[in-house]
Parts: sequence; structure tokens; C-alpha cells
Amino acid sequence: MSNFHAPGGPGVRMDTHLYSGYRVPPNYDSMIGKLIVHGADRDIALERMRVALGELIVEGVRTNLPLQQRIMADSGFRKGGQNIHYLEKRITERKDKSIKLG
Repeated sequence: MSNFHAPGGPGVRMDTHLYSGYRVPPNYDSMIGKLIVHGADRDIALERMRVALGELIVEGVRTNLPLQQRIMADSGFRKGGQNIHYLEKRITERKDKSIKLG
């Protein structure tokens, strides 16, 4: 782990054992950290998550941080009412779009 900075603030919690300079073992659990936010309502919680993801720095290992940031920016997700197939559907749409553009 070459660089790590956890976000903070009201309603934001980062559960992890990471620190800058930590050597991630080759057989590590892929969930090396968990970012949790809460707010008085969905809009507040989503905004806190968007900001927290922007503040989170994890360098030296691959993460799904860019995917999480895209989800927080997606108007369909922000609107709510999604089901367990949301992510699968969005990934398929994105692949189809890149194939058409390719």
C-alpha cells in the first residue's frame, strides 16, 4: 500500500486495517476496507458517500473505487428504486455502448 487516506466527517466511517506502507499479503481477503455512511435521508447519505469516495485515497493495489464513484454519479441509482440486477444491467449497457463506439 503506497498511499492510503481514509475519509472522515459526520456520518462517515471507514472500517479497515490499512495504512500507508502496509504490505498486502498475496492471499488477502479482497475486501480490505469498508466505507460506511449514513444520513437523515437518502439524499444526504448519497452526498456523503460521493464526497467520501472523492476523499478516499488507496494507491498500490487495485480497487473498485472508480466503479463506486460512477454508481454514485448515476442518476438512475440516485433516484432509487433499483433492484439487485442494477449493476449487472449497467455494466452490460456500458459494454454494449463501447462496442458500438469501438
